[in-house]
Amino acid sequence: MMVIPAVDVLDRKVVQLVGGELGSQKITLPDPFITAMSWVDKGAPFLHLVDLDGAFGKGSNLDVFKKIIKECGVPVEIGGGIRSDDAVDDLISAGAERVIVGTKAIKEPEWLSKISEKHPGKIFAGMDTKNGSLVVNGWQGASELSVERMFDVIRDMPLGGVLNTNVSVEGQMKGIDDDQCRDFIKKCPHKVVASGGITAEEDCIMLSGFGAVGAVVGLALYTERIRPWEWDRPWSTC
Repeated sequence: MMVIPAVDVLDRKVVQLVGGELGSQKITLPDPFITAMSWVDKGAPFLHLVDLDGAFGKGSNLDVFKKIIKECGVPVEIGGGIRSDDAVDDLISAGAERVIVGTKAIKEPEWLSKISEKHPGKIFAGMDTKNGSLVVNGWQGASELSVERMFDVIRDMPLGGVLNTNVSVEGQMKGIDDDQCRDFIKKCPHKVVASGGITAEEDCIMLSGFGAVGAVVGLALYTERIRPWEWDRPWSTC
């Protein structure tokens, strides 16, 4: 399983929010490009970019992300406020390996089906969960669909996978919710990249054991609670 550093951008700065709450950032760094390249310099095999302005409906950082995609030299996945065919097409044309679509995918599953057919294997469904329920609109609203129903909806789509962020533990540095992770990964009909609460190497080992193919890590990397560049198998648990 691969560990993927998160570069979350709000107001043109890299931040790490707690539970997705605006104003809760524990980390603020001035330059997303320099931050992204610092992880590549440490050997990160993949980057996870999030446009928080897009997710919260405040604007866009796609110009910054396109520069990172072009120059970083490693595959990139990107999400946050991507809600149109043009935005998906633009990012894939720019070289994004994966495009993560959440709110629109859950609210309009027929659109998710169409865009995944257009770009098979490139689209990841973003299924963010809080207390076991799906949340949308930058984690600010509840979805009418249950997790299990969404699994049924996406079962036969040609997705690249699913990104599950457990908002309940996001940014709290208290570890993952073992039961939630195990249950989600076991039931999901596609491969899963997990996010939320990952605080120690043991969390990564557990997620790998559950069957996750990737773990997106934010605050624990920025505070060096996790130092995957020093592991026996750098940036990978297996």
